[in-house]
Amino acid sequence: MSKAISENAGSEDPPQNFDSAEIGALAHLYRGEVYRSTIWRTRLDATTNWSVASLGLALSLSFATPEASPAPLYMVTVLIAMFLTLESRRYRYFNVWRARCRWIETNFYAPLLMRSDRPDPGPWQSVLAADYLAPQYHIGFWRAVGRRVRRNYGFIFAFQAIAYFAKVAIHPAPAADFSEIIARMRIGPVPGEALLALGLVFHVSWILLALQTRASDRRAHAATPGVSGMG
Repeated sequence: MSKAISENAGSEDPPQNFDSAEIGALAHLYRGEVYRSTIWRTRLDATTNWSVASLGLALSLSFATPEASPAPLYMVTVLIAMFLTLESRRYRYFNVWRARCRWIETNFYAPLLMRSDRPDPGPWQSVLAADYLAPQYHIGFWRAVGRRVRRNYGFIFAFQAIAYFAKVAIHPAPAADFSEIIARMRIGPVPGEALLALGLVFHVSWILLALQTRASDRRAHAATPGVSGMG
């Protein structure tokens, strides 16, 4: 009898195909995840729109007249960086719902469309179940920042930097040399050299972050699929 029990314990039942009720439940689950990802995608667009609007306002103030100060174009960088921080936090939430949708699409709906038989249960279900039992972010904060910089904010920061240097170079009259441009960068007691150095550090930092997180994403996508691979 003990031999029979050990044989039964060591044997595993073959995986069963989904029945109609389970397919219906999974379809409703997928629809719910799509809805949540859509809501969070809208929140991402909101912060991007705020950044673009803030930059547009700074451009209007700085280029209103040749004598207008370039300070708004410089200070708006802080505001846009704050929006980037908020959007990166939101992106970590959005990435959870987006990853679940893609996981179901690639492991359930794609096989369903490619063959007449129903998708078989497999390891992908365990990965998805673990993500529901113990929800967690799929990526870190800095990877989220890097992704948003590559998608949107890199273009915003680049345009802001070009507009700022154009302002100090042509207003109130075209600069004769680079030293005159540095002098025009001065804001109150802060010398232009300090502001130039701070700006260079900031822009080089986001470029390096974008490149480093891009490499991290490539390594993660090449790794063995799992909960972290979902995102």
